[in-house]
Amino acid sequence: MIVQRVVLNSRPGKNGSPVAENFRIEEVNLPDNINEGQVQVKTLYLSVDPYMRCKMNEDTGTDYIAPWQLSQVADGGGVGVVEESKHTSLTKGDFVTSFYWPWQTRAILDGNSLEKVDAQLVDGHLSYFLGAIGMPGLTSLIGIQEKGHIIAGSNQTMVVSGAAGACGSLAGQIGHLLGCSRVVGICGTQEKCLFLTSELGFDAAINYKKGSVAEQLRESCPAGVDVYFDNVGGDISDTVISQMNQNSHIILCGQISQYNKDVPYPPPLPPAIEAIQKDRNITRERFLVLNYRDKFEPGILQLSRWFKEGKLKIKETVINGLENMGAAFQSMMTGGNIGKQIVCISEISL
Repeated sequence: MIVQRVVLNSRPGKNGSPVAENFRIEEVNLPDNINEGQVQVKTLYLSVDPYMRCKMNEDTGTDYIAPWQLSQVADGGGVGVVEESKHTSLTKGDFVTSFYWPWQTRAILDGNSLEKVDAQLVDGHLSYFLGAIGMPGLTSLIGIQEKGHIIAGSNQTMVVSGAAGACGSLAGQIGHLLGCSRVVGICGTQEKCLFLTSELGFDAAINYKKGSVAEQLRESCPAGVDVYFDNVGGDISDTVISQMNQNSHIILCGQISQYNKDVPYPPPLPPAIEAIQKDRNITRERFLVLNYRDKFEPGILQLSRWFKEGKLKIKETVINGLENMGAAFQSMMTGGNIGKQIVCISEISL
C-alpha cells in the first residue's frame, strides 16, 4: 500500500527560524503484512508543538527529546484508528494515541507504543487528546498544581504569557478553577486579547506588541503578580518577573522566544532580573511534565470533567492535509494559531 509521509528536508540551523520548506512530503510503500504485536493504524490528527523546534537541531539540548534525522519521517503527538491488529489488547476500530506518532497517512506500529483512548472523554472530539485532554492540558494542570502554589481564597494574581496558545489558553482557565482571584494573559494580537477576555474568562489581556508591557501589567495587576505561567521567556518574562511579589512562583512551561537561539534551557535570566528573583525569593524551577506520569490518569479525568461541565473552554486552529504539516508548524511558531494547532489528516464520523 502506498502512503504519504513527511520527512525532515533540512535543518534551519540552531539560530534560524523554521520554514515550511524544512519539511517535504513523499510516498513510501507500507508492507502488506504486520507482525505479532503490531497494528496498522490510519492517522486522524497530528499535533505541532513548540518543543519540536528542538528536534530540528542535530542536538536537541535535552536527554528526553530525540532529534529528527534528515530524510527520515518526522514524529510527534498523534491520534488514529486501528485498521488491523496482531496485538492482544488492541482491536480493529480502537482509537489510539502516541507521543511518537509518525507523520504519515497510515503506519505499522508496535502496539505497546500506543495508548487506547476513550472517545467519550472528549465527546467524540478525538483531536482534543492532542490538546486540552492530552499533553498540553496535563502540562498546564500539573504545572500549576506542582509549581504554582495556589491557595484558594488568598486573592492571588496569575499572569500567563503565550496566553492564547495551546498551554496558555488552558492555564489561565485552570488558574481560575483552582482558586486564583485574578488572571491576566499576555499575547500578540487584539483578536487574541478579545478571545481571552470574552471567551475564556481572563480578567484582562495585554497585547505585548502595543504600548508598554510594564505599564499595562501595572494597570492589570495592581497588587503585583503571585503566580507566573511562563510560556515565552525573554523580554516579556523579565518584565513580569520585575513586578512579582515576595515569595511568588514561576511555572516554567516553555521559552518559545528562545527556541530559535542556541541557549541552554531554561535560559539564564539577565543579572538584574536574577537579582530581583533572589531578593524576592521567587521560585523558578524547571518543570517537566514527563516526571509526573503517576498524575496523568487523574489529570485527564479532571480535565475531561471540567470540559464536560462547560468550565474548560477548548479552542483549536485546524489545518487540513498532511502536505500542510510544515506550514502548520511555521504558523504555530510565529503565533498564527489561537489555542491548539492541529493538522487533520483524515476525518472519521463517530
